[in-house]
Amino acid sequence: MSQALATMQTESPVINRERALRILSKSLYRDLRQNGYEPRQIVSLASELIEQVTTDMTDQVTLA
Repeated sequence: MSQALATMQTESPVINRERALRILSKSLYRDLRQNGYEPRQIVSLASELIEQVTTDMTDQVTLA
């Protein structure tokens, strides 16, 4: 445990965020499956998230 903490402290903030996102996505996927969501529904969720991010990015470019 202390070794893992030491490793995380020496990693850059970008790597920490990428690692945190990987952990979050695995946890979310596992939770969704355990709660009865089918893979097709999870893909639909992922597509909706991508659409939201794309819209946000487009809005930022338009405002710039």
